Amino acid sequence: MNLFGQTIHTLENAMNHSAAKNRTIANNIANVDTPGYKAKDVVFKDVLSSELSSIPTKRTHSRHIDFQNREGSSSFQTITRQNTTYNHNGNNVDIDKEMNELAQNQIQYQALTSRISSKFSGLESVLRGGN
Repeated sequence: MNLFGQTIHTLENAMNHSAAKNRTIANNIANVDTPGYKAKDVVFKDVLSSELSSIPTKRTHSRHIDFQNREGSSSFQTITRQNTTYNHNGNNVDIDKEMNELAQNQIQYQALTSRISSKFSGLESVLRGGN
């Protein structure tokens, strides 16, 4: 039984993604002058993972993939940008791009926190009897 419903779970996953992206961008900015450092990105590793978990499946063999038991896996991963070099020292951090992504990510995170806060306010209102 899901106590808060699918919306709050989805918002939680989106906030986890945004927080991981923020940490990665901050790390990239911190290493802008580190020789040989390769920038990292947070990307979705499997767009269909959440959809696959909602499709009823039946395992007919023990070596088949169990799509029902995917709750704990996150839908994103951190990858390293390997094929670019912007600086003479082998570093590929573009500070303008990172600052732009940081600003966009902060706006997204604020929107997510606002939305989840309103969902909890609605639940609180119901628990208090609508007052």
